[in-house]
Amino acid sequence: MNIVHDEDDLRFYADLEGEEAELTYTYPEDNIIDFDHTYVPKKDRGQGLADELVRAGLEFVKSKNYKFIPSCPVVETFVKRHPEYNQYMEEV
Repeated sequence: MNIVHDEDDLRFYADLEGEEAELTYTYPEDNIIDFDHTYVPKKDRGQGLADELVRAGLEFVKSKNYKFIPSCPVVETFVKRHPEYNQYMEEV
């Protein structure tokens, strides 16, 4: 899956034969990303696509040395399974 980071639209997405899977975010403060929504079309669920989107988002956070807020339950669950990203999580 080819994941595109659209910084103007504040999302990571992948084209899935006419539909899109996406992870959206906002910047509540400078250098802090709030991952607020993950969507994968029904026909494409259960294949790890959401995990790939979340990993792409978290790798972006890591590369910029930003912090993130896991408002989306998918992101929160991913981080519980991958504690190597905990150091980038914003304390709330």
